[in-house]
Amino acid sequence: MLAAPLKEITEEEYLDIERESQIKHEYHEGEIFSMAGASETHNLIVTNIVRELGNQLRKKDCYIYANDMKLQIKDTSKFVYPDVIVVCGERKFFDDSRDVLLEANLIIEVLSDSTEAYDRGKKFSSYRQIKSFKEYLLISQHEKQIEKFLKHDNGYWKFSEIIDSQEDIILESIDCKLNIDDVYEKVL
Repeated sequence: MLAAPLKEITEEEYLDIERESQIKHEYHEGEIFSMAGASETHNLIVTNIVRELGNQLRKKDCYIYANDMKLQIKDTSKFVYPDVIVVCGERKFFDDSRDVLLEANLIIEVLSDSTEAYDRGKKFSSYRQIKSFKEYLLISQHEKQIEKFLKHDNGYWKFSEIIDSQEDIILESIDCKLNIDDVYEKVL
């Protein structure tokens, strides 16, 4: 959830500020934006996803990160905080602090009223610059709806969605699945 820009700074200045800050900021081409706190619904959905995927990824060479792991999108000069990131295989970090990932196989965003257009548009466009990025989920907070974008070998993205059903959504990029009722447990 982005707020007003503070001032133009370098990537290094951003990281110095961010590593000492009590609040989170995203970095977009020289500007930093403070992040608003997430709602209870948002937090419950993220927790449910992390629990379900974490259980499935326990014995795989994959790592799941939620909320506080930064992701650098090199070609766009951005540092962002996706709601959930999954990386399989070798993890690549910005530096020895290991608090900024450079790669992601799966990215999940829980949509909020203030960020939905950004998550669907410019943020998704930026994510597509990441070579390892294969799958994107957009999760509604207001209804049982999961939208999935999957990158095929030819570079094209395929869209699918599940709305208020008992179906599982298959996550090909990490060989896992999510059940929509599990995602929304104790929420809707």
